[in-house]
Amino acid sequence: MRGRDRLYPLEAAGLAAVCFVLLSGLWAGKRQERLADRMVRLHVVAASDSAADQAAKLAVRDRVLDILAPALEEAEDAAGAREILRDALPALEELAAETAGTTARASLARESFPTRSYGSFSLPAGEYVSLRIVLGEGAGRNWWCVVYPPLCAVAGEIRPAGALGKDDVRLITEDGAGYELRFRVMEWWGALRSAWEKDEPAPREPEEIAGSPRPGAGFRES
Repeated sequence: MRGRDRLYPLEAAGLAAVCFVLLSGLWAGKRQERLADRMVRLHVVAASDSAADQAAKLAVRDRVLDILAPALEEAEDAAGAREILRDALPALEELAAETAGTTARASLARESFPTRSYGSFSLPAGEYVSLRIVLGEGAGRNWWCVVYPPLCAVAGEIRPAGALGKDDVRLITEDGAGYELRFRVMEWWGALRSAWEKDEPAPREPEEIAGSPRPGAGFRES
């Protein structure tokens, strides 16, 4: 019995650790999902890793961000932004193909992103809806950021506005150990969920979101 008594603290500590991991994971998963619901990522995939194709990728990125900035100002939230982007897909394909000098495929897709720092802000790993533009064969290095809200076009301090509240801005802009721990927990939880789903038949690929442009909708380059 004495030996059994010595196990109780260990068991309690183990149970507390498991509860902490589960609760932290649930918080992390919900927090990332809430953040993902409030933005649309931009994902541009180059035709190849040649210098010319990589330069074309960046040229497409710049032109897409410039063109979409005024159009997305009309969106009240991420859902509205997705509607605007869906209507704009044919025009964006033409724009990307013209800029890159190759074929282009534009779609709205749900895909997994790693944790990424963009200097003034960082985003946790997880699934996000993205405007995905694939140039040519799409065999080169890619570039990703955020198209809505226009975080990648913001100079200076990021402030709460539109889709992002104070808590969202604090989460993605804070530095230091606290920020690193929160994002690390999100990564751990994502890895744990992937391990639970390891019996799936194949790795998850970018999943295009159903829907097509509304007749007569879209935008023209000014």
